[in-house]
Amino acid sequence: MASQVLVAANRGPLSYALAADGTLSARRGGGGLVSGLSTALAEQPGALWICAALSDADREAVRRGVAEPGVRMLPIDPEVYDGAYNGIANSVLWFLHHHLYEIPREPVFDAEFRRRWGSYVTYNETFAAALAEEAAEGAVVLIQDYHLALAPGMLRELRPDLRIGHFTHTPWASWDFLRMLPDDIRSQLLWGMLGADRLGFHTQEWADNFISGATQGSVPAGPERGVRHQDRFTHVTPYPLGVDADELRALAHRPEVDDKLAALRAEVGDLKTIVRVDRTELSKNILRGLLAYRELLTVHPEWRERVVHLASAYPSRQDLTVYREYTESVRELAAAINAEFGTGDWQPVLVSVEDDFARSLAAYRLADVALVNPVRDGMNLVAKEIPVVSEAGCVLVLSTGAGAYEELRADALTVNPYDVTATAEALHTALTMPAAERADRTKRLAVAATALPPTQWLTSQLDALRT
Repeated sequence: MASQVLVAANRGPLSYALAADGTLSARRGGGGLVSGLSTALAEQPGALWICAALSDADREAVRRGVAEPGVRMLPIDPEVYDGAYNGIANSVLWFLHHHLYEIPREPVFDAEFRRRWGSYVTYNETFAAALAEEAAEGAVVLIQDYHLALAPGMLRELRPDLRIGHFTHTPWASWDFLRMLPDDIRSQLLWGMLGADRLGFHTQEWADNFISGATQGSVPAGPERGVRHQDRFTHVTPYPLGVDADELRALAHRPEVDDKLAALRAEVGDLKTIVRVDRTELSKNILRGLLAYRELLTVHPEWRERVVHLASAYPSRQDLTVYREYTESVRELAAAINAEFGTGDWQPVLVSVEDDFARSLAAYRLADVALVNPVRDGMNLVAKEIPVVSEAGCVLVLSTGAGAYEELRADALTVNPYDVTATAEALHTALTMPAAERADRTKRLAVAATALPPTQWLTSQLDALRT
């Protein structure tokens, strides 16, 4: 049956596991995008989620015709997928939008890049064809993220009757970075995005960056910002994703989280806690955060044996060398701080380099200070989640590079993400903040963080597409 509401994303709401006896079992997917969209789509009857089959078990499920209601997995050739996902999405577009290139060495757009770009085109064509096949007449389609930047234009050519939206969860590159791309590739990228009726971003800054790059000029003032292209107008609008307070608090008070919290309290005792939770992505700035903590202990020795830094760093994209090296650098710097300042009774940094969501939620509840200092981030939901579940109230130290900065800066201690000394001083200010002020700030942060929860975030985009 054709669907009236469709979502397309690289990762789906579930994945499969293949047992030794050949039995397939499905489990719900993880990650903020997946959980947020899953919650929101549950309120859209007959909605369909189209995603890539990411593992051998996923591809086996497709081969056998195993299907979960509301999900279609695409069995993309592994070599094509690697070229598109690792070769372009995560090695080119991610670095471009996060301004993370080491300019004397990168980027290099050579024959190998062109080969990988061909895979990216094929990957996007596969999604566009599946959406065109599954969509009912006049259906609403919402395509997710930089992995599928070409799909809106491709789908527009196949099904001009559809209402097409695209949401980018990363920042969008400034014109100075966007024009690094070869002219023809940049034109394809913008053509793909402008195939949408509406483009969404987490912040006004990222939306304005897109408009500026697409027009190579000024951003028009007024409520209806966008780009006119080939006799069509694409609206470009910020939709700052928030968190569902009730769902998050319920997750944070499950028995397994209570157990993790009890273990952390036994380990931490009555020490103050500085909490960070990130994937080990280059944009998250974990190393400068650790350097700021080391400077805090150096410049303000009164905090030695009175504070502990709970750092959760989930390994990310370990199939890319630069990410493996970064993850190892996090481990090494944490160990060096412990060796420099630690005593027989006190370990300054408790670092967890593993995917342990229950431990992270326990740390949220325990946090006195939350450190969120990315160099550049589309939103960063951690900055919104911690104030919602913190039990005693926490002070948010937030970098100006986080998308969440636009909404939370009034009640956070804001820092330049590159300024280690200023970040160390912000941590000191946070640790000494009076309890009443800390509690008041936390309440206001929680209100701002929950202003546009996932269901409302998705519904507002779908409603805009339908008008």
